[in-house]
Amino acid sequence: MIFVNIGVPDLDMTEHWEALARRTAANVFLNPAALNAAAATGFAQVHALLAWDTHAVPSRLVGFWALRERRLGVIGPAVLEAPPYEYSFVSSPVIDPDYIDAVMPAFFDAIENDPTLPNVIQLRFLDGESDTYRAMTNALGARKARALRLSEHARPFLNAAAERKRTGSTGKKLRQDWNRLASVGAVDITNDRTAAGARAAFEVFLELEARSWKGANGTALLSDEDDAAFTRRLIGDLAARGNASVALLRVDGQPIAAQVLLYSGSMAYTWKTAFDAAFAKYSPGALLVDKVTDELFDTQKIAAIESCSPESGFMAQLWTGRRATVDMLVDVAPARSFSFTLAALGARLHASLREQHYRLRAINWRLLPRRGKVAATGS
Repeated sequence: MIFVNIGVPDLDMTEHWEALARRTAANVFLNPAALNAAAATGFAQVHALLAWDTHAVPSRLVGFWALRERRLGVIGPAVLEAPPYEYSFVSSPVIDPDYIDAVMPAFFDAIENDPTLPNVIQLRFLDGESDTYRAMTNALGARKARALRLSEHARPFLNAAAERKRTGSTGKKLRQDWNRLASVGAVDITNDRTAAGARAAFEVFLELEARSWKGANGTALLSDEDDAAFTRRLIGDLAARGNASVALLRVDGQPIAAQVLLYSGSMAYTWKTAFDAAFAKYSPGALLVDKVTDELFDTQKIAAIESCSPESGFMAQLWTGRRATVDMLVDVAPARSFSFTLAALGARLHASLREQHYRLRAINWRLLPRRGKVAATGS
């Protein structure tokens, strides 16, 4: 009943994607516009997996996933990876709830049976509390696949407005910072949802980030031509479909903080944040996230917000809600492979380095008011 075809990202799949997204929670990073941006700019070699119910008339798209192909080292074997491109922070597939236990095994079968694809898959940023994750682990167990669980973290996540810290010391500090900032000049927040407005505001974000410690360290998006070209295309193409915007916190009309937002159905994603270090003592990034959260829940018909941030990020100090994120390595081939062994070594090293990175980020965030650095969500 389930047929899986594997191909390159194509905007022609948009209509089928949107129909699927109306039936289940969708992952904005798998939006065909996002995948097409990665492929068109050469940012990643992406394989799109489409699962169809061929008994339906006409055939119905019931599952959608995307993986990128990457080589381990200069001459090492190739592996598949999810998320399918950098700057993507959720890798879970999108599956119709009525087909979930049939689609995941079909995805793994299709990968194993395709002679052009690697059988080793590195999975990062899986939503560990989703039905797709349960179906994935069941499918791997049924086929007795090798699976190495690398890590599990609790990321900030809002299932409801009530999971924000509105009282206590955090709420008090946010109110005090807002009042102090308001004494400097006229404060307002804009969030232009038009395509042109989003593109213009994204340029503001890029400039703020480039003037931050990320620019000094060479890790800002504008520090790399490929990163800048891809993310401009990503945000622009998503915004053209109403799936991206950039909220700005302004003082006397001058932007001092920017929050890039992505949307998929009733889910919003706080993708990246940057602010002007000259206003660091007012916590403008936190103020903007706090105020934008009000707007999203109250006027944008948003039911949940994905932070795209690690536990060490500043959003963990603003929200009480958490959701599990799982990293794992799997091999869908029946025989043990050298690729899996090599990938496992690299994955463990990467996980160790990432833990150190997150710890340093947490230290830097606590020092922000004194050092005047700019915070950005994501990795």
